[in-house]
Amino acid sequence: MPRMISTRARVLQALTGAAALALLATSCASPGDAAATSVPPAANSNPFGHVHGMFADADTGQVVLATHNGLFDVSAEPAEKLSPTIDLMGFAPMAEAGHFYASGHPGAGSDLPNPVGLIHSNDGGKTWKPLSRQGESDFHALTTTRAGIIGFDGQLRISADGHDWSTVQTSLQPLALAGSPESDIVLATTEDGVQRSTDGGSTWSLPDGAPLLLFTAFADAGTAVGVAPDSTIQVSRDAGITWEQAGKVSAPAAAITAAADGEGRLHIWVATDNGVEYSVDGGATFSTDIS
Repeated sequence: MPRMISTRARVLQALTGAAALALLATSCASPGDAAATSVPPAANSNPFGHVHGMFADADTGQVVLATHNGLFDVSAEPAEKLSPTIDLMGFAPMAEAGHFYASGHPGAGSDLPNPVGLIHSNDGGKTWKPLSRQGESDFHALTTTRAGIIGFDGQLRISADGHDWSTVQTSLQPLALAGSPESDIVLATTEDGVQRSTDGGSTWSLPDGAPLLLFTAFADAGTAVGVAPDSTIQVSRDAGITWEQAGKVSAPAAAITAAADGEGRLHIWVATDNGVEYSVDGGATFSTDIS
């Protein structure tokens, strides 16, 4: 989907400059580019290929990366590949443990169409079932809310059930989307700042002072985190209306996730060029020890 690449390229260029644009050219493939689904990671990259999304559980300590080469549990020793080889360009955890939505391109040996449309796993990523828009949509941005699913494949689309979709009439061009199964609020990172929806993605507004962030994630219904182009971490305690700067990760980020533990502490994980960096103090400090 050439339009998909040009849209994300423009947003990334606005947010991070030419370096990010060069990275995008190596990490994103159009649905018609079958060869791109089997390109091995560069010699100096991690063994998983490009990271496109992540999920972590503050109580179990599991950290999962959605990558160019499939889904990996990087909290295991050694890291464990959970899924078949699928370029998981879009990735969205669900409320139920072990349930994920994803999108992207099939890898070697897969019988999924290209692009895969919306696919679903209910066994922690081991197997994937096609749900809708097979051969049509490569959702580079994907998330879920209480109201349903929101995806961006060059157009913003919403679905209550993962099967029937409607197109949102908006000029919004998100780099990434973040929602929570506990509310209907969605955040979209754009070249104008973090846009916000309170109705599951149907309508959008730009809060005053909205920061420029690359990726955001919800820890719970009211707490969101984000990472900026300069690698600083931002935290919102009012679901994306206002933000405060916290600490900083050591390298450019590819994904972020967050969760609150049973004691209410905010845990943040960021996939960076240096690996997964982890904070247990709300983003004030980070370590590469994710255990």
